[in-house]
Formats: sequence, C-alpha cells, structure tokens
Amino acid sequence: MLERLWADWRSAYVRGLDDPEVEPDPPANAPQGHGSLFERILASGLSDEDALVVHRGELASVLLNAYPYGSGHLLIVSNRAVERVSDLTDAEAAELWGLVDQAVRVVDDEYGAPGANVGLNQGSAAGAGVPDHLHVHVLPRWHSDTNFMTSIAETRVLPESLGDTWRRVSVAWARVSNRLTS
Repeated sequence: MLERLWADWRSAYVRGLDDPEVEPDPPANAPQGHGSLFERILASGLSDEDALVVHRGELASVLLNAYPYGSGHLLIVSNRAVERVSDLTDAEAAELWGLVDQAVRVVDDEYGAPGANVGLNQGSAAGAGVPDHLHVHVLPRWHSDTNFMTSIAETRVLPESLGDTWRRVSVAWARVSNRLTS
C-alpha cells in the first residue's frame, strides 16, 4: 500500500518561493507584533522550548529552524534585525560568529554527523527566506541524506520532532558550553 507523508503546513511557504511578489503566510503559531520574525520570536514571551530558542545571548541568539532541512538545523541570528553582514556592529558580529562556531561543535557533538552545512543567504535574491533579518544556518549532514524522497518527491523525512530536537540540542548546548568555559 502506498504511504503518504503529509506536511500540508509547508504548502503556503513553498508556494511563495516561486513568486518573489507573493509573501507566504506565516505559520499559524508565528508571533504577532512589530519587528522581524526573529525579533518577534525572541520577544514573544513564550518559553524557550515553545519558541524553539536554544540559546539567548546579549547580542545574538540560536533558534531551531521551524522548517528544517534535517534534524538539528539551527539558525544563528543577531538579536537586532539587520539585512546584511556589513550592518552588524563589531560586537554583534563577534558574538554571532562565536555562536556559529559553538553551533557547529554542538551538532558535531550531539549528532555525530560526518559533515555540516554552514551558510547564509543575504537578501531575497540569494534565497533568504527571511530577508529582513540576517541568519546563519548550521545543520548536520550525512552521506546520502538526500535521497529519492527529496529528489523525486520533493519531500524531507525528519526522524525526530522539533520538540525532541530542541531538548537534544539544548542539553548538548549546555554540555559544549561547559567544555568551552572549563
């Protein structure tokens, strides 16, 4: 029997990617208010687990990607919305890139993947899904983690829930932080 994997919550997002003039509807649980999506998440008043915040720094923070390419997909953001790397202050840049380094260590430590993607898309022309707030992606990668589901069916199969990923990464974040400060 043919199995179906339903991910209908992604349809509005995916439809909007084809037309730069169409802004996809935010997820139903996206925080409302003023500021960029990430500023609203950080100021939402939700618990870090509900907001998918792994680490809150003075100038930059780490969140789970709510639309991950794979388990352990992290986003490192400046707490202040900026569109370009050159818009960061020296202090913001130092904290952000330090968190990128730590995020790579965390996904290596927790997921044991043989590789990792680290990158950012600056501006909508470069593919940024949230072009008004610069963010760096860090995600573990495995050999053959892109299989027929992705290439033929344009579907990702994620082996763990966002809640499970948040718990794993949060514990690993604390563990790696302790090692780095010891």
